[in-house]
Amino acid sequence: MVSEKMAGLGKVRSVIREIFEYSKVRGAEIGPENVFDFSIGNPNVPAPAAVNETIKELADCGNDYWLHGYTSAQGDMETRQAIAENLNARFGTNFHKDNFYITCGAAASLKICITALFNEGDEFITFTPFFPEYRVFVETAGAVLHAVESDPATFQIDFDKLAAAINPNTKGIIVNSPNNPSGVVIREEAVEKLAALLNEKALEYGHPIYLIADEPYRELVYDDSLTVPYLTKYYNNTLVCYSYSKSLSLPGERIGYILVPDEMEDFGDVYAAVCGAGRALGYVCAPSMMQHVIAKCTGMVSDLSIYKKNRDLLYNALTEYGFTCVYPDGAFYLFMKAMEEDAGAFCEKAKKHELLLVPADSFGTPGYVRIAYCVQTEMIEKALPAFRALAEEYR
Repeated sequence: MVSEKMAGLGKVRSVIREIFEYSKVRGAEIGPENVFDFSIGNPNVPAPAAVNETIKELADCGNDYWLHGYTSAQGDMETRQAIAENLNARFGTNFHKDNFYITCGAAASLKICITALFNEGDEFITFTPFFPEYRVFVETAGAVLHAVESDPATFQIDFDKLAAAINPNTKGIIVNSPNNPSGVVIREEAVEKLAALLNEKALEYGHPIYLIADEPYRELVYDDSLTVPYLTKYYNNTLVCYSYSKSLSLPGERIGYILVPDEMEDFGDVYAAVCGAGRALGYVCAPSMMQHVIAKCTGMVSDLSIYKKNRDLLYNALTEYGFTCVYPDGAFYLFMKAMEEDAGAFCEKAKKHELLLVPADSFGTPGYVRIAYCVQTEMIEKALPAFRALAEEYR
């Protein structure tokens, strides 16, 4: 007999992947240019030119042993040092190479961190709306995930609800800013309040409560007046899970890292647990060539002006048509209220207009849909009449 839990996960894909696969089938029927697929967060903006130039240089370096061979399990030393130096220059931190564990992207980082921290009876908290795979990562580790409802007016943290949810079994809080799917950035005042609350509760319960920062969208912020607080500067017991999938437009290359700062309580044990969890989960090392690529390209960002143009075009048009949308500070998603209570039924009606949207029930926010605008601007322009027609159906 196989694991029923694992078989269940394999037989039922995420709703995002189901819609993404449907788009391929539908595109083969009527032409992909006639299907408006807003389902998946697959960056459409090219990687910075330096990325491909670096890959070409590395491929011609003549040292295949170094380029394609194993690195240390925690990652290539020069790569880790390059990341540390870049972050120190940008955020005024004091990281060094041994604060980092290189991973196969943010998903691997999150799963490793949760596995590293988990003991029997532990619970984790996140905020709605949240990336549905959080539940998979937490529950397959053996823990419990509690989703605390955010302020429905702003989608910022509701601290009264958070304080009520934290209990002696709380091991960690997962935060995602800019948020997938809302695009909301947690403001500095909220980060300071969160840090104070966690310090207070940790003292009360006699054990640390870890903050797990899921940060693949950190650089994807479009308004110059807005900054994303760097959480290790506010709360010592913060683990940062980062991916280059979005900033460098490299989602298929699976490369990222875990940051465990020196200020972490019991730093040595936490870092060792991260290494041990990576070992237990079967991660020998992250892809070697991509480690060498990010050593030279860390800190670079793809052309964000395209995402900003898409955001403004879509947000302004949909609000004009009568849709209620959360203004996205960053990431590349628009979070929109469905025009009926059942978001799944709303998305089925949207399909009749060849609009592929993701119902947000699995994100913990029924009645909303996610629209990924990391697509060609021309597709958005072509889709706008379909959105208008969909809105008119509900008038």
